[in-house]
Amino acid sequence: MNNQNNKQKKTGRRPKVDPAKIRYTISFNEVEHARFLELFDQSGMNVKAHFITSCIFEKTVKMVKLDKGTIDFYMRLTSFHSQFRAVGVNYNQIVRLLYTHFSEKKAAALLFKLEKQTIEMVELFKKVVQLTEEFNQKHIKKEMII
Repeated sequence: MNNQNNKQKKTGRRPKVDPAKIRYTISFNEVEHARFLELFDQSGMNVKAHFITSCIFEKTVKMVKLDKGTIDFYMRLTSFHSQFRAVGVNYNQIVRLLYTHFSEKKAAALLFKLEKQTIEMVELFKKVVQLTEEFNQKHIKKEMII
């Protein structure tokens, strides 16, 4: 009975091997504080203390610059591409329905018209891809270098 009382359950958080016990305080004026918050936001870090220690000990600080216009362009391009894929699915369904509900001559005539529209759509999509590549080279690659 005495042996059971001596064993205590270890509950709670495990103690750190090298706990950070030493603290420093720093004071900023309004301008310095605004600059600090701006750098902290650009770093993408979640904890200010980690950001400060990485700056002090010259560790690599990750700076991510997001351009709202670039993000908007990417989102619109993604939705356009998904709409283009949906048209491809509908195209297959239309061809199947043409051959099931019309004679071969009528279906071939309607398919010829559909083929012309498809060629125009492919040309349009090629232009979109070209514009996307130009935008990528001019704006996105440039932002990564900065």
